Amino acid sequence: MGKLTKKQKEARSKYDLSKAYLLAEAGKIVKDITYTKFDASVDIDIRLGVDPRKADQMVRGTVALPHGTGKEVRVLVLCPPDKEAEAKEAGADYVGLDEYISKIEGGWTDVDVIITMPTVMAKVGKLGRVLGPRGLMPNPKSGTVTMEVGKAVKEVKAGKIDFKVDKTGIVHTSIGKVSFSPEKIAENLQELMNTIMRLKPSSAKGTYVQSVYISSTMSPGVQIDKTSIQGL
Repeated sequence: MGKLTKKQKEARSKYDLSKAYLLAEAGKIVKDITYTKFDASVDIDIRLGVDPRKADQMVRGTVALPHGTGKEVRVLVLCPPDKEAEAKEAGADYVGLDEYISKIEGGWTDVDVIITMPTVMAKVGKLGRVLGPRGLMPNPKSGTVTMEVGKAVKEVKAGKIDFKVDKTGIVHTSIGKVSFSPEKIAENLQELMNTIMRLKPSSAKGTYVQSVYISSTMSPGVQIDKTSIQGL
């Protein structure tokens, strides 16, 4: 482990690293130990008692955060001409098909979410090698392959996020910004946890939610007492 900076030492002195804190209290601590000059993201790491190598234990889903993510989400809609007006009216930043497919094949990926339709997936599918590693490939399970492109754009812009457990059994995602109040951070996390609980695989054995940690972009992690999260 490298040497801690002055700010890191100061942050770690403000709370007990070995203690699990109540949800509302943990949000306040993260705000207090964040020293970035920018509005840092609030990140969540949830360790689940699942084996992601087994198809029936893959936890993946979407959730509409009640207070959004605090981030301006750039949305590209890949659709035929008859759907372009709907996508633009809903707030999509980029709308088109063949010209954007060509741009992506050339390496352009300057967007956060890509939404498309089942009718054009034959064309979009060939972008998998570019979009897959960046987590940008549209997927029906995340609601980004749909005939209702306008509705999908509005949901993403309003704070809908998708998440999935990684190969180590951890769900890692952002649920807001440090500028959010502790109450908004807590409510966003509670909504995420509600969704994860509904997705519990029937084949998962033992403790499903093993630990929950909250942090900001450059802060140390704070463990959350699971008893303070409703439904756990």
